[in-house]
Amino acid sequence: VKEGLEKWFQRQLDGNLSDQELESMLQPYQDINLTNDEVENKYPRQPKVRRMAIKDGVIDKDSVGKGDQKAYRKQLQDYRVSKGYGQEQDLLRQFINQKILRAAYTNNQLHELLTDFWFNHFNVSLTKNQCAAYVPAFERDVIRPNVTGKFSNLLMATAKSPAMLIYLDNYTSSGKPVADAEMDGMQMGMSGLKPKQAKALKPKKQGGGLNENYAREVMELHTLGVDGGYSQSDVTQAARVLTGWTIAPLGEDGAYGAAYKKVIEKIGEANLKSKGFVKDGDFLFVPTRHDNEQKTVLGHQFAAGGGYEEGVELLNMLAHHKATAQFISKKLATRFVNDQPDPKLVDQMAKTFLRTDGDIKQVLITMVSAPEFWSVKSLREKTKSPFELAISAVRGLDAQVSQPYQLYNWINKMGQKMYYYQAPTGFPDRGQYWINTGALLNRMNFGLALAGQRIPGVKINLLELNNNHEPESSEAALRTYSKLIMPERDLSKTIERLSPMLNDPQLTAKVAKAADKTPAPQPKLNAAMAGESGMMGEVKIDSVKKKKASTAQVSNNTMLAQVLGVIVGSPEFQRK
Repeated sequence: VKEGLEKWFQRQLDGNLSDQELESMLQPYQDINLTNDEVENKYPRQPKVRRMAIKDGVIDKDSVGKGDQKAYRKQLQDYRVSKGYGQEQDLLRQFINQKILRAAYTNNQLHELLTDFWFNHFNVSLTKNQCAAYVPAFERDVIRPNVTGKFSNLLMATAKSPAMLIYLDNYTSSGKPVADAEMDGMQMGMSGLKPKQAKALKPKKQGGGLNENYAREVMELHTLGVDGGYSQSDVTQAARVLTGWTIAPLGEDGAYGAAYKKVIEKIGEANLKSKGFVKDGDFLFVPTRHDNEQKTVLGHQFAAGGGYEEGVELLNMLAHHKATAQFISKKLATRFVNDQPDPKLVDQMAKTFLRTDGDIKQVLITMVSAPEFWSVKSLREKTKSPFELAISAVRGLDAQVSQPYQLYNWINKMGQKMYYYQAPTGFPDRGQYWINTGALLNRMNFGLALAGQRIPGVKINLLELNNNHEPESSEAALRTYSKLIMPERDLSKTIERLSPMLNDPQLTAKVAKAADKTPAPQPKLNAAMAGESGMMGEVKIDSVKKKKASTAQVSNNTMLAQVLGVIVGSPEFQRK
């Protein structure tokens, strides 16, 4: 309030406020900073560990899949430990823990909200085992740095990332090169490759070929939108443009890019460009897997003989298309304003998008400056997702979180298993997706568990929220804490609706029982995470917070906990 709304919003757009306290909390999770290359070396997949164990004579090749499987798994695990390798599930738990902590404690709230928005827009899923280990770097290096930048840069970064290349299968996509003996000879002669090595770069007859998955989704979900005016022919042609876009060798053995590891070493990274290759971090363009013939996408012709640059041209064309401006603007307005945003607002945002070369920051400024953003029709019209509900409760109640995965388990229980949404659409952004009888019961159950100090590693000092003044009655507590948690709202109807629930000694048990009968649907799990409780070491909190947490256990009483739980689970608190 003292700073002023405009200055506050500008600082949030800049996203460079100090987060020293948060950074100290993230110290236990150092592996979230590993590059994809380092992840491959430290967290090798089970097939690789098995091959190494067989090579080292620890496991008999003929015994795989036979005999005592429990003993076999122990042998493999002992071998993994002896080599100093980690389990992928540990990396993913660290990744999830840091996500919860960032959301709960960051001072740069807008950047965190936008990271969540853009990750969901360019969704990749941990349900696909092959790309799971690359998802942490996808959020850290691709999404997070670009949330308020140019949309074209964000689109290009996602297109080149291993997580996206694998998730939508473009890393396998190959075209039919021009049948030109001279070109084949040049590829071998200029690179100094032997015929056998050059053959390794050719598209395989089986398991290769054109894959349209990414081309389809980049138009339908990432840029133009389903009504963006493209045809199936455009999808096929775009897929041909993007052939040869694959993954550079990762890890000591090259991982998915193993076929190119020796080729790159032979050519030398400094000489790749002159041979038609392009290596950009973990991305690799392989010219011999690219379709060199003419293509036409959305009426734009790509001449024969083009290489990597025509893929760049295609993505830039999509990023700057009028349909993309409309689609992205509507999606932002849907997230931050209303499930059915005013077309006038969307049009204004789209005009800014086109005028500023897709500058996301400027589009957001247009959005919050519009009268439609501040309209009564847009007030409290959005429903919180389970993630937003949990984080808003934790932040609003000044909770101390030392076991973030416990919150993740509750978010999952309420129907949102973050990072596990299998479809490339990402989670739907509309209230009706989140709210049904079972979801409401689970949300009330969460509120009662949180306020009742029944979530391990999540502590709240309820009295301190009210300057250590204990209300005289449950009714007084409801009025006082409703205003503290949901300020500047007309709460008369909410208080009237919640009052009958205050003095029921069996409320918590009744809600928990009812919630168990109507559980939220659970998504498919990545095999590496299935059956895991997901517990990770506790986050260290400073001595002041420890004192607050211990005081909370002594001071807070059942009546107050029930009141707070009812408020958090109330329909009004579900609104944002």
